[in-house]
Amino acid sequence: MEELRKELADILLADRKDRRHLIALLQKVQQKLGYLSREAMLAIADYLKIPESTVYGIATFYNQFRFVPLGKYPVKICMGTACHLAGGALVLEAMARELDIEVGGITPDHEFSLERVACVGCCALAPVVVIGDTVYPRMTPPKVEELLVTIKPASKKAAK
Repeated sequence: MEELRKELADILLADRKDRRHLIALLQKVQQKLGYLSREAMLAIADYLKIPESTVYGIATFYNQFRFVPLGKYPVKICMGTACHLAGGALVLEAMARELDIEVGGITPDHEFSLERVACVGCCALAPVVVIGDTVYPRMTPPKVEELLVTIKPASKKAAK
């Protein structure tokens, strides 16, 4: 816990030691760590001198906060109206099946994480998958397997 406090020292500053800064602190910690760990939320609660349940309650209320780290290849499936109507749910199911994880999860090797997002703004290309910063348009369940085959070998080669 002390090591985490040192890592968050630039965020947990004296001028922010007020519970009205809770959401901003959660955002900054997530930005720095990539997600909100249990230990980070405990550190924030201790820093603000508020109950841990308050920090957890606020963090779980807003869907902008993550409680598991992102994978090396964060996969986002758009479920906006256009993508949903064009088969986004089927693409999401295929991706979860191929990666063998649930939405919000991460593969055991930390290579892939899977998120469902509201809209990525590429409605004309629906349904859309975003992996990292790359947009993959007009996805279908069979294309999911093809896409992952091209990414998985690259991730294995990079590990060697």
